[in-house]
Amino acid sequence: MDLILIYIILDIGNGVSLEKVDKFCYLGDLLDADGGCNLAVMARVRSAWKKFCEYLSILTRKGLSLKLKGKLYTTCVRSYLMHGSETWPMKVEHELKMNRTEMSMIRWICGVKLNERKKSEELGELLGLEPVSFVTKKSRLR
Repeated sequence: MDLILIYIILDIGNGVSLEKVDKFCYLGDLLDADGGCNLAVMARVRSAWKKFCEYLSILTRKGLSLKLKGKLYTTCVRSYLMHGSETWPMKVEHELKMNRTEMSMIRWICGVKLNERKKSEELGELLGLEPVSFVTKKSRLR
């Protein structure tokens, strides 16, 4: 992987000096000096959890069907999780982090605890959701 050097241009008087930084915010995503996307993934996960908590009362309501909850989750929460992911140099660890985040949200929506031993893939199918890794790959190909 090529090393990306990020510099901030400081205008001090008439001279211009460059300062090397380890991370930099560009178009809403944080870039690392080593070219990784760790900070961008963490920011997306944080914003997805924030949105999930905003819609928690609707997503866990008993009267709604699971398909409707899945559509609401896809449009309101998953879009925050996936925003910009097609441009990241995604590693397996990033994909797993996003997958774990989504699976815990799906379990919460379905009202299933870990000790009930239900497969996450089955719960995703009940909600009508494709795995987040598949959606990321599909958006990259598009």
